[in-house]
Amino acid sequence: MRRNDICLYLSPDDRAKLQSLLADRNTPRKLVWRAQIVLATADGHGTGEIMRRADTSKPTVWRWQERYFDEGVDGLKRDKTRPSRVPPLPRKTRLKVIAKTVQESPPNATHWTRSLMAEVVGISPSSVGRIWAEAGLKPHLTKSFKVSNDPLFEEKVTDIVGLYLDPPERAVVLCVDEKSQIQALDRTQPGLPLKKGRAATMTHDYKRHGTTTLFAALDVKSGQVIAECQPRHRAKEFLKFLRRIDRDVPKSRAVHLVLDNYATHKTPEVTAWLSRHPRFHLHFTPTSASWLNMVERFFAEITTRRIRRGSYASVGDLEAAIYDYLLQHNASPKPFTWTKSAQEILARESRALNALDEIRGNR
Repeated sequence: MRRNDICLYLSPDDRAKLQSLLADRNTPRKLVWRAQIVLATADGHGTGEIMRRADTSKPTVWRWQERYFDEGVDGLKRDKTRPSRVPPLPRKTRLKVIAKTVQESPPNATHWTRSLMAEVVGISPSSVGRIWAEAGLKPHLTKSFKVSNDPLFEEKVTDIVGLYLDPPERAVVLCVDEKSQIQALDRTQPGLPLKKGRAATMTHDYKRHGTTTLFAALDVKSGQVIAECQPRHRAKEFLKFLRRIDRDVPKSRAVHLVLDNYATHKTPEVTAWLSRHPRFHLHFTPTSASWLNMVERFFAEITTRRIRRGSYASVGDLEAAIYDYLLQHNASPKPFTWTKSAQEILARESRALNALDEIRGNR
């Protein structure tokens, strides 16, 4: 086929698009010379002149002329896909990697790494990584879990979730717990501040200056928190905190407390005090199900935002930081929203128990 007499008609719309590409300073260089080839061809220039303008070879000029004829301006914007020089791994090999990952453990380790799997199967570590990514496998990660074996699990979950989703009228629902043994840690050296290209630094070693216990009651409806720090974690301190709640909550309101099964919540002294204050109603979370208590979410928040990365020269400094956080939190509280129904939780618990029974049966 002779190329000397190519005649190309360029519509006004296509010409405007190509000229816009040339005028845009952000257009990739390869797209610029492709547009130059087509515009020069439409203007009647020969192949030699087009080669000079686009600074490219004759086959390249011919290639992009044909691409425009076939696909228009959109065809200039993409490169044709080319087959890889490396043949793809056989399906049998990929299935072997996946099966070993989920069913076996390496002889000298608890989990597979890319290099270990590559050595066993006889492929490259990068190939192992691609197979894992495609299958959604992450053998380097683990997630902790605990399935409750409380015989009253269903009854307690239904009760507590009912309080969250449909609280009783003229009542206050408080999630109560204690964050015990919060350490006042003072770093041995000051860390470096955050800067471009470098995270803030903190020494790994520290000095201990004592501990405190944070008693907290989260109001499910408003998000406000009644809290105080106490030196120890006993029934005596818990009873003191109950009196604090009794003072802060209006007498006209019933008080529903969501608690865990810690022994200090059930001592004779606490039971006697509750019997003298009938407006208090206790709802205990199931065994090994502290996640059902929404105040745990508040504890996680105050830990990550205020406590963990702080440096405290004394217990007083630590408690001052906690009270400052509580003051700002209660100034503009935002309640947490419970989204799971009791039926959804019970269904997941049932699936987990069935899976555990199946694993035990296979051993």
